[in-house]
Amino acid sequence: MSIRGPEALASLDEAMRDIRREEDEISKRLARSAERISKIRETEAELFRQLAQLRLDPAIQTELDGRISQAEIKAREMMRAHAKDLSQSEKELAAIDAGLVQATENRGAALKELDAHQAELKALAARIGASIAKEPSFAAKRKDATELADIAAQSMRKTEQAEADREQKGRPYRDDGLFMYLWERGYGTSGYRANNLIRYLDSLVAGLVKFEKARPNFAMLNEIPLRLREHAERQITLAKQAEAEADALETQAIDAAGGKPIRDALEAIQSRIAAIDAEIVAAEDKRDDTAKALASLSEGNDPAFAEALAALAAGLGREDIQTLLAEARLTRTGQDDTIVAQIDDARARIKDEDSETLEQKDRLKTLAARRRELEDIQWEFKKQRFDDPRSTFREDRLVGDLLNDFLRGGISAATYWGQWQKSQNWQAGTTDWGGGVGLPNNGRSNSGPWSGNGGGFDWPDSSIGGGKSRSGGGFNWPSGNSGSRPSSGSSGGFSRPRTGSQGTRKGPTGFKTGGGF
Repeated sequence: MSIRGPEALASLDEAMRDIRREEDEISKRLARSAERISKIRETEAELFRQLAQLRLDPAIQTELDGRISQAEIKAREMMRAHAKDLSQSEKELAAIDAGLVQATENRGAALKELDAHQAELKALAARIGASIAKEPSFAAKRKDATELADIAAQSMRKTEQAEADREQKGRPYRDDGLFMYLWERGYGTSGYRANNLIRYLDSLVAGLVKFEKARPNFAMLNEIPLRLREHAERQITLAKQAEAEADALETQAIDAAGGKPIRDALEAIQSRIAAIDAEIVAAEDKRDDTAKALASLSEGNDPAFAEALAALAAGLGREDIQTLLAEARLTRTGQDDTIVAQIDDARARIKDEDSETLEQKDRLKTLAARRRELEDIQWEFKKQRFDDPRSTFREDRLVGDLLNDFLRGGISAATYWGQWQKSQNWQAGTTDWGGGVGLPNNGRSNSGPWSGNGGGFDWPDSSIGGGKSRSGGGFNWPSGNSGSRPSSGSSGGFSRPRTGSQGTRKGPTGFKTGGGF
């Protein structure tokens, strides 16, 4: 069963909300744990006072009570300041989350408008598209663009084969250290520079490795791919120009048939969606910083707060207090035994809290890493226009089992994104006349007049340096360097801009969203 682009993105949005919700819950749980530990320490201090009253003379009692009280007062003051900072961070995070929810809803509403206008354009195309597509100048331009795209594809395939040959056949040359020494020095060329002694020694090396015979072959292996790539890039430029001219004729035909208001509305909505996306990215980055600050506070990492609690714990761990406790254990009075049991219980509760806190901290790190990965996937999803109403996915498991696997750490973000790329298609009729308006050119790569003669390829995406066609006859267009850059799904890289650290791509398994996936 297939799933449409907007519904697919809505499922990712829901997963994101679940991650954020659990992050908030764990932060609050950690904050409560830190507060409980502080209160248990105060209870422990009071129990030691009671024990001192039973076993120590008044002067020593007063001195011990004073030390404990000073640590308690400092801890209470820091608890109040800590609670205030914690509350402020929680409010800031809640406000950011509310803004993200609103931005997501606004984007969903814009997609529905986009769908409605696309339906209007489709209806217009059904009325007049066939006659316009047969108009001689338009048909000729479409034919030229398709043929040039096919030529560009063939040129690039030859280039890629030549580059593969260069890698394979050139390996024996590159593995020969003496040959590469002479090659890198430019031996046998006008650029070779050396004194008479070095020239003589190099000539002996050249004779040994038969350099004069091997050098032209290696030079040819390196030169042919460069020339072929230059030729392929020229063909791609011509194909892109022809496709742009065909697009211009199609736009003129749409406007002449009364479709300009529809087309203008589509452009306006897409601009609005782009603005919302920029707003979401900024809010997500701000939320990441706020969540880190909240997590630090929740974990008790505020230096002053941590110092106050440490001072109280240190005060209760002094040698004289521990001696007092040890002596009380050796006696068998009812009051001593009761107080000692209560102290042991308090310390056991603190140990349990510390153990639970470590687990929650690990989970919070995992959640933060997974959230950033999902943000990267959503960014790529929107960038490729996979959320367009005309976009479909063959695998509904992408929002079911595979989403679960990703969230639990069973598959990497790159693997999960690769599954989305493999599953994506455009609705039947998308490549017909008027059907590709508002889409990147790769939306035309699956059917219709562009693909009839092997055309219909993805043009390069200048923001990532290359593109990859999802159609059967597609290939990677060059980015202008010595090779093509693979798509993010195959390389594991993501192009989402970030103002802060992207965190780790690795994390412990056992991820749980709590959202009923």
